[in-house]
Amino acid sequence: MDRSDGSHRKSDAVPLVSFTFPATGKDTESVGSNLTRQARPTAKHSIYLTFLSIYHREQSMCGIAGIFGISGERVEPIDIVAMCDALMSRGPDDEGYYINGSVGLGMRRLSIIDVENGKQPIHNEDNTVHVVLNGEIYNFQELRTQLKGRGHSFYTDSDTEVIVHLYEEYGDQCVQHLRGMFAFAVWDDKQKKLLLARDRLGIKPLFYGQFHGHLVFGSELKALLQLPWVERQLDWGAVSHLFTFLTTPRDQSILSGIHKLEAGHMLTIQANRLPEVTRYWDVNFEADTQKSEDDFVEELREKLSESVRLRMICDVPFGAFLSGGIDSSAVVATMATQCSQPIKTFSVGFSEQAYNELSYARKVAEAFGTDHHELVLQPDVMGILDDIVWDMDEPFGDSSAIPTYMVSKLASQHVKVVLSGDGGDELFAGYDRYCVEQRERRYRYIPGVLRSLMGAVGGQLSEGTKGRNFLKHIALDGPDRYLDAGTLFDRESQQSLFQSPVCEQILSLDPWQSMLQSLPADDSDWLSSLQYLDIKNYLSLDILTKVDRMSMANSLEARVPLLDHKLVEFAATIPSEFRLRNGNTKHIFKRAMRGVLPDHIIDRPKQGFAIPLGEWFRGDLNSFVHDLLLSPTSQARNIFNSGYIENLLQLHSRGRSLDLQLWTLISFELWCRRFLDAPLLRIEGQSNIKRNWRTSPKPLGGMQAQ
Repeated sequence: MDRSDGSHRKSDAVPLVSFTFPATGKDTESVGSNLTRQARPTAKHSIYLTFLSIYHREQSMCGIAGIFGISGERVEPIDIVAMCDALMSRGPDDEGYYINGSVGLGMRRLSIIDVENGKQPIHNEDNTVHVVLNGEIYNFQELRTQLKGRGHSFYTDSDTEVIVHLYEEYGDQCVQHLRGMFAFAVWDDKQKKLLLARDRLGIKPLFYGQFHGHLVFGSELKALLQLPWVERQLDWGAVSHLFTFLTTPRDQSILSGIHKLEAGHMLTIQANRLPEVTRYWDVNFEADTQKSEDDFVEELREKLSESVRLRMICDVPFGAFLSGGIDSSAVVATMATQCSQPIKTFSVGFSEQAYNELSYARKVAEAFGTDHHELVLQPDVMGILDDIVWDMDEPFGDSSAIPTYMVSKLASQHVKVVLSGDGGDELFAGYDRYCVEQRERRYRYIPGVLRSLMGAVGGQLSEGTKGRNFLKHIALDGPDRYLDAGTLFDRESQQSLFQSPVCEQILSLDPWQSMLQSLPADDSDWLSSLQYLDIKNYLSLDILTKVDRMSMANSLEARVPLLDHKLVEFAATIPSEFRLRNGNTKHIFKRAMRGVLPDHIIDRPKQGFAIPLGEWFRGDLNSFVHDLLLSPTSQARNIFNSGYIENLLQLHSRGRSLDLQLWTLISFELWCRRFLDAPLLRIEGQSNIKRNWRTSPKPLGGMQAQ
């Protein structure tokens, strides 16, 4: 908004290209070469691009993409459209584009708020500021009122439009005023400046890279891969991180040169300048010793109620994921107090009772009168692996992506928005591993020389020998010990897993170091340090990534009330002794829910969202795992030692729990086939996609990747 004269007149200047398409609702195929465009426009005219065909994925919130020619390179509309084509599953309802010389913004939209009129990109009064948003701004109504009071004019009722006017008021610091989950891009045409920002906890993803004079970005990796000049080469640091911690790093994707914008960070870039990435928010664990335990309980209840209320604002049907655990149950219970109609709830379980929580979910559903839906998964669910690999976007070592995909698919048949209970364990110390670390801290009283000797003895024992891992583990100190407990393949195992010379590159990098560098030097509040570590890594890289990708794959928006940043900041002021007390995890949260939830839900042992892969891999899926991991295609990559993988398979068949190691290898191999090997990537069958890529990737040999 140009407020130099206090007016809101629109400028006569128009962008080179500004257009919006409604969704076709048809199953057709995107062919980039069939994109047509008219001549260069004159003033007050726009170019309108039309498709001869647009593909649509039936099974599959929003996705954004864009290109900035840093030195003035012209952006081709066909490139922006191709990037957004790859995001169809995130936004099947609508699409829109802004292209003006050296900048192009695009989006695919799942309509949640202002369904009819909230088309993006959104602009200010004189068309000098444009924004595309993936996510939701929950305090947009409050912000809208404030901005109107400051003279801003709105032409939609959508939450996206407040970002434009906040930017006019506060510049880059507009992000500080937002309460929600988001990844957005703002183009300031006057300053020739691009701003990218990602929400504080990393609920919504954003990838970016700099290639051949262009800065490119998108909600998913596959959007960037639509561009012919984006290379597909493995980043060995990311590969090492994957096989250490199940995921790729906070700031790097699996592909060299393509980065992730970290949670709570923003990127700015102007013409002929380098991009600048800055952190705008972080969680600070500092106990408020002035409040009593009762004070914290009361305030926790109030903040949870407010957070849930904000996330129930939408113009479409909504529901909730319900596992029967305390976190999702607390969300459902709070929703029930604020809704006059029964809440729709969704659960998945397994016939293997050790993994099945459906009985607990049913009890919660009965207690709060929900409209409950559930699904029992069998080994044949592995038939959706191809879809999951595509939608996860990167190799992913957490097999609970499978039930997350299925419960999202179930929910999408009834609603467009769900609330989930994710984040409670990280905020309120709910993981059993915190209790384990509390017990193991007594090892620090064993003289260091003796512990080192025990570690050396353990290192001499052959892999699989009972006690080997314990002896090596006890030799470690503090945070190292905690990281070791969550490590998939340690460095010694990776030395056996990877072939040389890949191994040389892998071992030259240490994923532990990036983790340890984020920890405070003061170890006096060890619990807060470990929770901080988990919030910055496990929560954003595993839990939130999984929920975002698997819900979006089914055109379902998942909202996370426990991760409202005001609730997170409050939780960080709760003293450690109120979070973990006498081996009782999540003490303060359980107290807050006492009288709200049935006691048997609060007091039952924690059960993770696990899948019986171990049993399946020893049973019906045994040959599938063996044939995939030892296939000629896999071995031709010259990445893994087949003898070591054979040994893993044998150890697993004899009863050793190696399902996550095998799953990570499976995920990596299937991802390579989909994203690296294939000259033509496509999803067919159940997902009903037929997708043509604009360029053919090179096959991957061992050292072709970097």
